[in-house]
Amino acid sequence: MISKNNSSCSKQTKFNLVQVKGAWNRQTEQSQAAEGKLSDAKIYESKSEHGVSWTVSSPIVFTYTVIQCRNILDPSNDTLLWGHIGDEELKGILINSKPPKRFVVIDETVNQLYGSRVAQYFEARRVVHKIVPLPTTEENKSMELVTKILEEVHGFGIDRRSEPIIAIGGGVCLDVVGLAASLYRRRTPYIRVPTTVLSYIDASVGAKTGVNFAGGKNKLGSYIPPVATFLDCSFFQTLPRRQISNGMAEMLKMALMKHIGLFELLEADGRRLLNSKLQSCDTSKSSAQEDSAIASVRIAIETMLEELAPNLWEDDLDRLVDFGHLISPELEMRVLPALLHGEAVNIDMSFMVYVAHQKGLVTADEKNRIIRCMLGLDLPVWHQDCTLALIQKSLRERLKHSAGSLRMPLPTGLGRAEIFHDMIEDNILCQAYEKWTDELSSGNK
Repeated sequence: MISKNNSSCSKQTKFNLVQVKGAWNRQTEQSQAAEGKLSDAKIYESKSEHGVSWTVSSPIVFTYTVIQCRNILDPSNDTLLWGHIGDEELKGILINSKPPKRFVVIDETVNQLYGSRVAQYFEARRVVHKIVPLPTTEENKSMELVTKILEEVHGFGIDRRSEPIIAIGGGVCLDVVGLAASLYRRRTPYIRVPTTVLSYIDASVGAKTGVNFAGGKNKLGSYIPPVATFLDCSFFQTLPRRQISNGMAEMLKMALMKHIGLFELLEADGRRLLNSKLQSCDTSKSSAQEDSAIASVRIAIETMLEELAPNLWEDDLDRLVDFGHLISPELEMRVLPALLHGEAVNIDMSFMVYVAHQKGLVTADEKNRIIRCMLGLDLPVWHQDCTLALIQKSLRERLKHSAGSLRMPLPTGLGRAEIFHDMIEDNILCQAYEKWTDELSSGNK
């Protein structure tokens, strides 16, 4: 029997923390404030007949910068070297006679295309540097690759506060380097330089890092944003067409979830943007197309930041950016390397559009417009390995790891969406799957 003796109830005292001459001290709110630095952290002390407990509330704030620029590898461009710090801090660094030092991890394929220019940039700026090309592919996205990076960093030697690690490559490269940086000396700053459309829009502007583990996508990872992300769409010029299409899937995701203007832009000009590799500076193209390229990338970045910034640590599991990511992780890992990430995401989105239509959330015309837009971007809309059994398994796994609620983002029209928390009824799921397969499988997409 549990006693209801009031003497067992604890009494809580709230303490502020004030720093005076280098030492932090507790101070109750009732006591006279001492002169010094006041922390945002609080300590709550509770006493009862069983003992004393302390609860610490300590907000952690990360500030990071996303910079869009052109010609980042031009030695006259300061961005790659100093873009991550403010003007005042930069003045202090430049006064220091010590030469700057940078450790760079670059994807092997990117290194073949741009490695010499990266080296020339640092040589021209008289930067002590080491460039490590690595095979940062989905198949190699593992802790072994993280360990390899850490061994190289340790051998090179960097100041863990003033000499950030730089990652140049696609999403896998950015994820793996980010995880390595978060582990080295508990947290070393790092910079992301995405070279693919997919990583430009998605992986580069958030806080997630990770590697694959135990057959699962990104099962190991951390939430540590870079100190800066530098975006230069001129890298897209050397991408294969399939990689451009792959990245535009994430752009379409943001359009479907929250921006009808972006959807209409992709619907009208998506094919031209794909053909031009999203280049806006080609004077042989019309100004209208240049505007479309600039606008599409800008809106995709802005809408992604809107969704990520308030929820970097995913404390809130209701996330619109998870659209297309309920079924795709299982599908992508099962058929690896047959599908690229954005392609798997688009197949997931395509099916979920049919689910939304079956639930009466989007009209037949809206569903058809979305599918036509996907096809116009050369994106697959169906896959034979995306079986009903795989879909059901993926949704069960989602439910298991989502605090008892499915949390499914679905479009409720063009450019708007809602989060649905209940499992989809079996009849709706089966009917949507049948129609999806009947209407789209003939193209074997």
